[in-house]
Amino acid sequence: MSIDWTHFTFGQSLTGGMLIGLAAVMLILLNGQIAGISGIVSKLFNVRQGMWRWAFVMGLLLSPYLYRFFATLPAAQFELHWSVYLIAGFVVGLGSRLGSGCTSGHGVCGLSRLSKRSLVATVVFMGTGFATVYVARHLIGE
Repeated sequence: MSIDWTHFTFGQSLTGGMLIGLAAVMLILLNGQIAGISGIVSKLFNVRQGMWRWAFVMGLLLSPYLYRFFATLPAAQFELHWSVYLIAGFVVGLGSRLGSGCTSGHGVCGLSRLSKRSLVATVVFMGTGFATVYVARHLIGE
């Protein structure tokens, strides 16, 4: 395995990580809520939950358009049939439900709060991701 250093974006990656951390801190300090995307989206249509969920999701959806004013967006490449992405999205949603949270909730917010449950969840989903890439690239040859 090698890293393509010519396309590595250290500054952009660092800035993006800091903005994610800042958003998570602001949400918990100002609203008392964890920035777990699956939990936010699952209660999006609950009118008692407040409009902050809509603002959060709209910020996620609109942020690439704001980013374009500062840098060029990478070209989107879809190499598989749309049905594969649909099935993958369903499996990710199912995993988020079974794991009582998603990568943002456990990996960003849970680990920063030193949650043991989030540590286990993060180790499991990262390990599963590593294993999937290994199988797809080295055993299947995709």
